[in-house]
Amino acid sequence: MNTIRPASGTTFDATCDVLVIGAGACGLTAGLRALDSHADVIVVERDATPSGSTAMSSGFVPAPATRFQKGRSIEDSPARFAADIRKKAGNGADPAIVDCAVNAIGPALEWLADRHGLEWIVLDEFLYPGHSAHRMHAVPEKTGAALMGRLLNAAEAAGLTLVTNAPVTTLLSDGHRIAGVEITRPDQTRETIGCRSLILACNGYGGNPDLLARHIPEMADALYYGHAGNRGDAVLWGEKLGAAIRDMSAYQGHGSLAHPHGILITWALMMEGGFQVNANGERFSNEHQGYSEQAVHVLAQPDRFAWNIYDAHIHRMGLTFPDYREADAAGAIVSTDTLEELAKACGLPDGSLDRTLSEIQAADTRTKSDRFGRDFSTWRPFVPPYHAVRVTGAVFHTQGGLCIDGSARVLDRSGRPFPNLFAAGGAACGVSGSRVEGYLSGNGLLTAIGLGFVAGHAAPRN
Repeated sequence: MNTIRPASGTTFDATCDVLVIGAGACGLTAGLRALDSHADVIVVERDATPSGSTAMSSGFVPAPATRFQKGRSIEDSPARFAADIRKKAGNGADPAIVDCAVNAIGPALEWLADRHGLEWIVLDEFLYPGHSAHRMHAVPEKTGAALMGRLLNAAEAAGLTLVTNAPVTTLLSDGHRIAGVEITRPDQTRETIGCRSLILACNGYGGNPDLLARHIPEMADALYYGHAGNRGDAVLWGEKLGAAIRDMSAYQGHGSLAHPHGILITWALMMEGGFQVNANGERFSNEHQGYSEQAVHVLAQPDRFAWNIYDAHIHRMGLTFPDYREADAAGAIVSTDTLEELAKACGLPDGSLDRTLSEIQAADTRTKSDRFGRDFSTWRPFVPPYHAVRVTGAVFHTQGGLCIDGSARVLDRSGRPFPNLFAAGGAACGVSGSRVEGYLSGNGLLTAIGLGFVAGHAAPRN
């Protein structure tokens, strides 16, 4: 696996203009975009059925200045979005990639709608942490699985060649140029595909425990809630090719994975007024900083878990999300008529939730932030019945990877682009800087679809 071999003497079993490794949101977007340029495109996927981390995600894509926003009178711009990304990342993200992503993602979503029939809605009931405008887009079902389904339908309708059960094990190189790949089928037979351009859309390394321990040691023992196939193939190939790599310590965590059910609980619960407590019934952080860094805070609590606490209004809002309905149906949601009963049902100390709620109400009365820096000035008083869900922190996907230019072309360690090698999504360095705190909600699908759109446009013109 992850080998590089000279292409000299290889007789390819098949050839194409553009070869894409990975059939998640990134790879399918890149493949469809290249196909629209009348290129001969093949997308290869290791699994029998494409899903990847896209299907496991919320499926929410941030994009500025789209016609979908304008239809709801939402003011936004790429510059405003870029400023939000830079602020969240502490100015640690690559400025060229930030500008590339924020300028590409809006046109990418409109192109997917106009050319390939994807329908987008804008989630405008609340702001996700760090966003200054309502710019989160989703397909109407509001799930990552539905987004994958719609992309696969688009690929089939467009005639995109998708080869499954085809893990790439070797890149075939001709000096600085990639000539093709070798795939190894489940029965161990091997096939070679030659290409004029190669796009790496095979995500990051969250499913590789050795790489995770090396680059993100604080999450080495955390639950991994990404696709098991994300084992760092792009980074490992890149290292052997002499590619530049950046921000390998960056990742998206999540501090609200229902445990032991393994169901993602929307962070909208926190943004709409909910809060988290540990096993002592005490808050321990500012829940509005972001769900990614909250994973670290939750894992630092006794027994590495927390309880999301919220009221009837927030519960009703949560039920508008399919994942939350799934958690409710699975019995993950605890519901009682009083806080005293809720504390007992959750195994929390007597009176702990009443004391915590009194502290929040005091912050609300003062109309200023609490001791963790969270602003409760617009907080709505809790009304019964009260609800809770036991959660833990998890790693969802990594954000570091191969350095690319504004055309998604991979750069070597001297800054020189490889002539026909492209990377996007989790295979490329993202826009979150080098720390978990730098992840802005939606950065994963932003770079998957946005940079996939860029790579798919550039690769046929190579």
